[in-house]
Amino acid sequence: MISPTMSISKLNSLSPSSSLSTLKNQSFFHPPSSSPSIAHFPNPKPPILKTLNQITPIRSSSSSTTPIGSEETYPSPKSLKTRLKNGETLYGLFLLSFSPTIAEIAGLAGYDYVVVDMEHGHGGVSDALHCLHALAAAGTAAIIRLPESCPTWTKKALDLGPQGIMFPVIDNPKLARKAVSYCRFPPKGIRGSAHTIVRASDYGIDAGYLNNYEDDLLVMCQVESEEGASKIEDIAAVEGVDCIQMGPLDLSASMGYLWDPGHKKVKEVLRKAEKAVLGGGKAFLGGFAMPHDRPEAIKARGYHMVSGATDLGMFRAAAVEDVNRFKITLKDNGKNGDDDDDKKYWSE
Repeated sequence: MISPTMSISKLNSLSPSSSLSTLKNQSFFHPPSSSPSIAHFPNPKPPILKTLNQITPIRSSSSSTTPIGSEETYPSPKSLKTRLKNGETLYGLFLLSFSPTIAEIAGLAGYDYVVVDMEHGHGGVSDALHCLHALAAAGTAAIIRLPESCPTWTKKALDLGPQGIMFPVIDNPKLARKAVSYCRFPPKGIRGSAHTIVRASDYGIDAGYLNNYEDDLLVMCQVESEEGASKIEDIAAVEGVDCIQMGPLDLSASMGYLWDPGHKKVKEVLRKAEKAVLGGGKAFLGGFAMPHDRPEAIKARGYHMVSGATDLGMFRAAAVEDVNRFKITLKDNGKNGDDDDDKKYWSE
């Protein structure tokens, strides 16, 4: 029988047939191998193992854990902010369905981030939480797009613990400074604090949260009007703004060309705004691909955050194609493809 006060060295000296030695040889004590198909997924953190007579302390985000019997340490997965600073270009998806299943599929498919869209999606904070759970399980970063730029929505969204926060309709530097202040605790900002009980701090288990919460939080400001585009250089220069997210559709509407982001005058304003952000050298540039402006074209112009689609748009396209394909076969009465289909799926 194992005594509660028995030392770890004593436990490790037990025979290989003991239950502890058997467990030690299993993968529970070692990091799982990463998926060969999705190379950027981080390995999950191993459990924090302590001696049997030691109470587990509150974890600090500044500390690393080392499992028993191993000298290897396991650093936290790199954040979006860190990856951007390292020069990576990140590819994302906008989630409007608020479906945790779709969120999980998106993460497993390999997207670098998923934007949970509370601006145009139907869901609120409670719905967003389920999507963040699914994305966390898939090892994928979540960004929350707010329905409006205000302290109340910001506080509730940040307490969920996303890696990024996206503020809509930032038309001038004053609004950008307000947005940053909503993300920071006093005296640097006005964010309300309940950090000991919210998900962002692992419900208070992360004792280092107050010291480190700014380090990995990506603050994104959407510039989506002619006024904002004209002041974009000053917006991008605001301290605390990490990324400027361009909004070509709303930009075209503000210029009098509703749903025509490919219009020559809209493209001229957009290109000028892009160069202003990139030339400033402080904020990263994010954007959404359009039928006339593909993801690879956006990347080539210097965007480091590229969103290629929405979940609803992808499903709509697939659903319409599926229905049309079936209706076309109904019109073709002279051909029956059942035999050919059987040969594809059944061996003889």
